Amino acid sequence: MAQNTKLRLLYVLEILNRETDENHILSSVEINERLNKYGLSADRRSIYADIETLMQYGYDINIRKGNDHGYYMGNRRFELAELKVLVDAVQVSRSLSEKKTEDLIRKLEALTSHPRARELRSQIVLTNRPKSPNEAVFYNIDTIHTAIYRNRKIAFQYAEWTADKRFRLKRGGAPYVVSPWAMLWDDERYYLVAFSDRDLEIRHYRVDKMKSVEILESGRDGLSEFNDLDLSGYEKKVFGMFSGTDENVTLLCKNELAGVIIDRFGSDLFMIPAESENRDSFRVTVPITVSRQFFGWVTSIGPEMKIDGPQKVVDEYRKYLDEIRGGYEAQ
Repeated sequence: MAQNTKLRLLYVLEILNRETDENHILSSVEINERLNKYGLSADRRSIYADIETLMQYGYDINIRKGNDHGYYMGNRRFELAELKVLVDAVQVSRSLSEKKTEDLIRKLEALTSHPRARELRSQIVLTNRPKSPNEAVFYNIDTIHTAIYRNRKIAFQYAEWTADKRFRLKRGGAPYVVSPWAMLWDDERYYLVAFSDRDLEIRHYRVDKMKSVEILESGRDGLSEFNDLDLSGYEKKVFGMFSGTDENVTLLCKNELAGVIIDRFGSDLFMIPAESENRDSFRVTVPITVSRQFFGWVTSIGPEMKIDGPQKVVDEYRKYLDEIRGGYEAQ
């Protein structure tokens, strides 16, 4: 009997958690009906005693009196709005496979009542966003965090897409050995920032392209190189997380692009009004990792933005534009 009492208390909690909220109330009779499905039963006083015990423990169980009397779970660990944000983040993540995305959403739905879970599900807009084919991404992230915590190197294989839509291992499948130092989130993907044993410098790697990640026994290298890295500014200057040479690049921008510059590089920079012939413009100097992806970003803005220096970057950009234009010239 005592065992049934303890078991009943847990089921009462489960019933209130999964079936009630301020818009969905259960009476003691209805709670007992649900207990019957689990081979248990209780009278009104026993149910009230169970609820009183749960309230003393700290659960926010509300009692509604009157004609529509009954009980419902009030405040929960996550509000519905918070769960919607988390579901949105999972849904748009390109690093997660479709299967892992669905698994995580189901787990998030379990943190609220069934009626609210249905409401949560109705908010999800399924799109044809590309998802990672690598089912191990979720576990790669966990392994990397463990390696960082244990101050250990990791080894992994690195893959790339081929023109025939196959996921091919780079370097013939030879392992990459690196010292992991940080994880970054950029363009809805996870990146590992690590010190490469082979290149003896800080590199970054897309986690969804990593396979067979394992923790090694050797300690990490590259502490001084990582300490010299301005991680907070790393994502701002590295476009699309592609590598290149670091330069302080001056941009000449129309005034209406102020928001574009601040969104990309932050507000802690100097935007200096240009000379009289460009009075509707400003100059700003920002640290950039110069790459074709940076040039593509400048091109996408259009004539309202111009690379103003240094000259070698201007020359590289002109060469980039000439190569593109050359590809469209009549044969």
